[in-house]
Amino acid sequence: MNSSEPPIVVEQTFDAPVEAVWKAITEIERMKKWYFEPIPDFKAEVGFATKFNIACNGRNFMHLWKVTEVEPNKSISYNWSYEGIGGDSFVKFELSAEGPGSRLKLTHTTTKDWPSDIPEITREACAGGWNYFIKGTLVEYLTKGG
Repeated sequence: MNSSEPPIVVEQTFDAPVEAVWKAITEIERMKKWYFEPIPDFKAEVGFATKFNIACNGRNFMHLWKVTEVEPNKSISYNWSYEGIGGDSFVKFELSAEGPGSRLKLTHTTTKDWPSDIPEITREACAGGWNYFIKGTLVEYLTKGG
């Protein structure tokens, strides 16, 4: 992914209220069930930082996240980078009520180009990952009453 490309945007509606989706995207025990199980901790507080490793195809991706913006039940943003890999980005989750349910808009914006020789962090791989999480595992988690 590089900074000259438009952000990755994934939108999804849920048959769950905004508050339930907010808890799913901000409370660590819920996040572990649909997002990344190895996250050691997470707090929806500006300045909170966490770090965790995901091994993929024999390569380690030490995720570095730092919360940059929080508006409870409306939006949360965090800086997303990987230790030892050039590149930088921000992820923003925005929530709104839609009838009895809710809508989530995720925007992943690259601010510093990522290396082009790492297949797991290409634009296509990241878009596929976000679709998997937002339209797949998060939908499944909330459908089961998460």
